[in-house]
Amino acid sequence: MKLTDKIILRVEDLTVAFDTEAGKVRAIENVGFELEKGTFLGIVGESGCGKSVTALTIMRLLPQPAGVIEKGHILLDRTDLLELSVEKMQKVRGNQIAMIFQEPMTALNPVHKIGRQLSEVFQIHYPELNQNQVKKKSVALLQKVGIPEPEMRLADYPHQISGGMRQRVMIAMALAGQPEILIADEPTTALDVTIQAQILELLKTIQQETAMSVILITHDLAVIAETCDKVVVMYAGKIVETAPVIELFQNPKHPYTQGLLNSIPRLTTKPKTRLKIIEGMVPSLLNMPAGCCFHNRCPLAKPICQTTLPMPAHFSKNHMVKCHLYSGD
Repeated sequence: MKLTDKIILRVEDLTVAFDTEAGKVRAIENVGFELEKGTFLGIVGESGCGKSVTALTIMRLLPQPAGVIEKGHILLDRTDLLELSVEKMQKVRGNQIAMIFQEPMTALNPVHKIGRQLSEVFQIHYPELNQNQVKKKSVALLQKVGIPEPEMRLADYPHQISGGMRQRVMIAMALAGQPEILIADEPTTALDVTIQAQILELLKTIQQETAMSVILITHDLAVIAETCDKVVVMYAGKIVETAPVIELFQNPKHPYTQGLLNSIPRLTTKPKTRLKIIEGMVPSLLNMPAGCCFHNRCPLAKPICQTTLPMPAHFSKNHMVKCHLYSGD
């Protein structure tokens, strides 16, 4: 269970369940992937496929006592995060791994000013700093993430600034501890296209300047294409395909990945052509079908898909797919 010098984070065979009134629900099952140093890894899939649960598990922020990690390993610099005590994990958050949460309006405290919330991060990670030093660092960080008149913004409440600026504040707070890994959970949700582009460009610039590794969680394949080096495709709590981003877009193997790509509007498509969709609905996690979890929506399903889980098939060193189309059955 050792990492190479190239790999900074490895998730192995991770399964997470939640105890609910309706019964136990497995939100993610046998999830595994690697994050290379200084790269962008994209995790893509429909809502409810387990992307955010995977991120919260890495951060050890699952709601308690409902969230249960049934098995797996999360290796960071040869340390299994799942074996750390609460106190040691608190030192990992922010210093080694930081997270930009999905909705900045709910992630930021509405009753505290931006300056107070940002200064708390510095006080936790750098307790030796005095008040003036914390303020200078806060202003510099807001300036770095592109917020105009940063000193004035310290006195604002979250509701007084725009959605794009709130997202930039979240990015600033995540960067305050100079982490090695940044997890960005839907960082462009609810933002207009122009602001989305600015936020993505900001993340890429920061990543290049700091050689930080980034896990980008999204349902937007256009965002994946623009920013990521490698892609993990999730469906119903499972990974169905992983590949370098160019290879995935040029040669998608799994029918679900193909369906996602076919549903994207294209400039070359004849005007007024009906968009292609993936028929059916994602199965309930309380009542998962036997066999391949995608078989009830798959246009290429075979009888074996209804009864047997597909094994991983490898097309190259970094391109893996779980589908009976490639198993020889």
